[in-house]
Amino acid sequence: MPTTRDYYEILSVERTADGEEIKRAYRRMAMKYHPDRNPGDAEAEARFKECAEAYEVLADEGKRKIYDQFGHEGLRRGGGPATHDFSRMDASDIFSMFEEIFSGMGGGRGGGRGRGPARGYDLETEVSLTLEDVYSGAERDVEFQRLDICDTCTGTGAKPGSKPIKCGTCGGHGKVQQSGLGGMFRMVVACPTCHGRGMMIKEVCESCRGKGRVPKKRKLSVRIPPGISDGQAVRVPGEGEPPPPEVSAGGEGTRGDLHVVVRVEDHDLYQREGDHLLMEMPISFTQAALGAELEVPTIGGSAQLTVAKGTQYGATFRLSGKGLPNLRTGRPGDLIVVAKVEIPKKLSSKQEKLLRDFAETEDHSVLPESSGFWKKMKDLLS
Repeated sequence: MPTTRDYYEILSVERTADGEEIKRAYRRMAMKYHPDRNPGDAEAEARFKECAEAYEVLADEGKRKIYDQFGHEGLRRGGGPATHDFSRMDASDIFSMFEEIFSGMGGGRGGGRGRGPARGYDLETEVSLTLEDVYSGAERDVEFQRLDICDTCTGTGAKPGSKPIKCGTCGGHGKVQQSGLGGMFRMVVACPTCHGRGMMIKEVCESCRGKGRVPKKRKLSVRIPPGISDGQAVRVPGEGEPPPPEVSAGGEGTRGDLHVVVRVEDHDLYQREGDHLLMEMPISFTQAALGAELEVPTIGGSAQLTVAKGTQYGATFRLSGKGLPNLRTGRPGDLIVVAKVEIPKKLSSKQEKLLRDFAETEDHSVLPESSGFWKKMKDLLS
């Protein structure tokens, strides 16, 4: 059944995203949820097909316009080009349908065959940063697991000393044509016999069980540049997976990339708005009334702030260049200080007298001075 979730939410893109952003987002999500990467995970397979449905609509200008205006109901009413029911399709069929995307952008069954060297899957991992890390840049060690070429069979999947043989079903091409709707159209799909490899293995490698790839752990250090935002990614070229055996004839091809997605932690003092920082600064009512020179903590140290006489609650002050560096230009943003005037809850007798004298000059009505506890008790008993 077609999904009812928002297509933009499924691909994690804004409604203003252009075609290239949508294509990149779909490729990344499809790699993440592909059934080969998540064996036996029914939820991952459903997500994979959901992503394909979302991409087919958002990548088509006509379908996207109808969806933006009328939502899912507009597409179901048949007001535009037809959409496929991806829930009934195999993963290999979906890859064949969008073959150009995966061959051009890194990975996918059938990607790259006949189009130059094949390219492996991209991988994604996450790192956590503080705002201080964003300000100065950071170095992070990342650990991840990737499918890598089996050392025993060098990626062929065959037992050492034996060789794969050409598949008799597809003739070594890895693909076959299938007809649908009474022969009205044809689809090129992965060969059901060799699963797209083009070769058959009689004696499988014991280390990888004929897959040619085994999971391996990998650890490396990644430099995170200053000014990066939450959700942005650092691309590490060539640290992804090698091409799958079914698309890399003779083991040729290039590795995919590793995308290190940054998650920025909340800060106790600052809120981030792009390159600018916002901070609430508590000041006393006397400082607000008479003015003051204050030292303000900044993300990189401290700065002097002049509070003008008569400053009101919520007034803002801008400290130029005391924010975060821009990721591209390095130019720093500003620190916006919001004055939070605090009223004291307890006053000494001298402070209270001074304020009462001040209240008289304002001709404002205030509560009378309260008697002490023992005086109240004495008056009550007498």
